[in-house]
Amino acid sequence: MATNTGNTLFAGLSGRLRMSTAPGNAGSPMDLPLIVALHGGTYTSAYFDLPNYSLLDRAAALGIPILAVDRPGYEGSPALYGEDASIQGHARFLTDALQEAFVKYGSATKGIVLIGHSIGAAIATSIAAEPGDLPILGLAISGVGLHTPEALATQFAASPEAHTMDFPVPLKDQVMFGPEGSFHPGMPQASHPANGPALRREVLDINLVWPRDVRKIASTVTVPVHYRQAEGDRLWIVNDEEVHSFAAAFTHSPRVDAALLRNTGHCMDFHRIAAALQVQQLGFALQCAAESV
Repeated sequence: MATNTGNTLFAGLSGRLRMSTAPGNAGSPMDLPLIVALHGGTYTSAYFDLPNYSLLDRAAALGIPILAVDRPGYEGSPALYGEDASIQGHARFLTDALQEAFVKYGSATKGIVLIGHSIGAAIATSIAAEPGDLPILGLAISGVGLHTPEALATQFAASPEAHTMDFPVPLKDQVMFGPEGSFHPGMPQASHPANGPALRREVLDINLVWPRDVRKIASTVTVPVHYRQAEGDRLWIVNDEEVHSFAAAFTHSPRVDAALLRNTGHCMDFHRIAAALQVQQLGFALQCAAESV
């Protein structure tokens, strides 16, 4: 299993990967997907690769090739500006960039399964909605929804105009984590190596633009969808009806597996539920590849 962390992966983007050097435990390489994981705002690709919480390690154990990309403006990836820095701008850039990634890393696989969290989930959904020639097999998303709390949107909209926003770590930990007991001792501190900047344009977009456009974007996704939302998510309005309505927006997806996860917070990958969530996402990815003809 080849491992790469923090170096340039493709199209000038940094990130980390696990690439199998032999047929995976799941079967022939042609039964496998290439997973591309997109982190949310204020985190880097390390979000998916913290010790004991690593989606990359779990994928590697199954022999599934996986890339976790530092989105533009994070870690070693060049920033985007203006309209290109919007959620849709990131999606357009990554749709083009993933053409190179698939040729370089995925040519022996069935296609790409996107895994996205939070703003990364919105970007992944937008890529799946307009994939161009990308062989997208499925979409697994978490930490995203239909509506954000009005008070949050107002607060972010009033922030000073700048490329990045001030998001103090103690406040961030309070927002990103669920109730006491939903995460192990050592968290949230153990998540801090994954911290990144808060890019103002995408934070405004997810609060002000995404709620307006999400149903239209979701309605054009034509691949299977796996969706999980946290009961204790402080960044979204969360209840059973919201989860059902979000899932129902994917009107052209052949199947949507949606659920509300109890006793966890926004960054589910850092909570006690992490292993269960990630195993479900990897199983979904394998199913998408196996069902592809």
